[in-house]
This record gives sequence, C-alpha cells and structure tokens, in this order.
Amino acid sequence: MHTIDLSSSVDASGWEPDPIVHEIMTPAEGARHMSEEMKLHFGLDFDPSVLPDGELLSLDTLTLTSHTGTHVDAPSHYGSTGPNGRPRNIDEMPLDWFLRPGVVLDVTDAGTGVIGVDRVEKELARIGYQPRPLDIVLLHTGAARHAGKPEYFTEFAGLDGPATDFLLDLGVRVIGTDAWSLDAPFGHMIRAYQETGDTSVLWPAHFAGRRREYCQIERLAQLDELPEPFGFRVACFPVKIAGAGAGWTRAVALVDE
Repeated sequence: MHTIDLSSSVDASGWEPDPIVHEIMTPAEGARHMSEEMKLHFGLDFDPSVLPDGELLSLDTLTLTSHTGTHVDAPSHYGSTGPNGRPRNIDEMPLDWFLRPGVVLDVTDAGTGVIGVDRVEKELARIGYQPRPLDIVLLHTGAARHAGKPEYFTEFAGLDGPATDFLLDLGVRVIGTDAWSLDAPFGHMIRAYQETGDTSVLWPAHFAGRRREYCQIERLAQLDELPEPFGFRVACFPVKIAGAGAGWTRAVALVDE
C-alpha cells in the first residue's frame, strides 16, 4: 500500500478571504515563555539559560477559520435545523464515515459554474463504476491549480441540488472537492438567482444538508495523482473540535499495490 496526500496546506503566505495569522515562537523564545508560564501558574523559578543553547521548544499560534485548508463540513455548518432536529457538529460525526472506499470523478471540463446530474452520470458511465453506500466521492474539478490565489475562490465548478441528491440517494455520505466550495462560486449563484428569481440555485449543495445528513470535504488537492478512478480508500478523519461546524483534516488516499 502507498499513500497519496490529498490535502492542501494551511499557508499564511497564500491569499485567503479570511487571512491566516501564523505567529512562530522560536525555541529560544519558547524557553523564556515556558519559564514565565511556570512562574505565573505554578510558582516555580527556572532559569532558561541552563538549557542547551538557551533553547526549549518552538510554538506556533495560528488564527484561522475551521474552513481554512482541507476540511470537513459537518451538518451544523449548513443551518440550525436538520432532518433529525439539531444537526450534528463535527465532533459528533461517526468515524466510520471517514475511512471508506473512494471514487474520483474527473469533471475538469466543467469550467466555472454548476455540475448537474447528467455530467455526474456521464463520468460514472465512463469509468464503469456506481458508488456504493458510504463510498467517498471526490470531484476533480481542477480548481486546486489556483490554490493560494484569488481565482481559487471565483473560478471553479460545484454541484447543483439534483446532482447532490443523486449521490446521496446512492448512500454516499461524504462528498469531496478540490474546489473552495462544493457549491458553485458566489458570483455565479447570485447572478443565476438575479436572472431567474429561483432561490434553489443558492447554495443547493450545502442546503441539501438541512434535509439529508451528510458531510463535505472541501479544498482537496492532488486528485490528479490518483492512479485509477476507484480501487482506493480515503482517510479523512476531521479534527475533533467540540461544537464546531467543521474540522481540518489531513486527507489521504490509501492505494493497495
């Protein structure tokens, strides 16, 4: 078995609508910090200069949203109500959803906009595979090439409502994408609404989660490195953040040799 990293980095040097703040405390600063904290909280005196090179440990402090980098959206992200009443948070989701057979759908020809049922069915027919209950379906839109740039948030394709329901009808409970969102870009959805007056074009993939419990993985990467469209497993356990609507994940494909 070998592994393929499907995760994008949390990188403060890249462009984000909600900027990442990454503060790094050096090992020398960490030694002084530890000494001060021991004095403050435990009344212990310790001279950090006795440590080798006066250093202890580095420390990273980050300010970011739970939707930065590759992450899993929980049902509570989609709204305040769900099919069973209160929607579950990320720390309440069943772990066995997140280690499952995977299938990747190449929809890189979709451009910017929506991906409908016809396009999903066409790709499934091309690869000769029908998702089974609890399979993890990954959408390779090609959007990852824009990661770290403003275009990443405006130029991609997302599922429409019927396409989302189509996959959920098959028993899929985790749908992933290499794009910023499983829905189409904000601008595309809002223009479609303004032109038609149809509110169903607004965040249909996310809002499907108010009716049917499921999770999304957003901001995946390197889906083009998967050697085959199926026959691999995906591990994407979300970080256990109590009461949160999402949790970061180091998504990995497990490919048997």
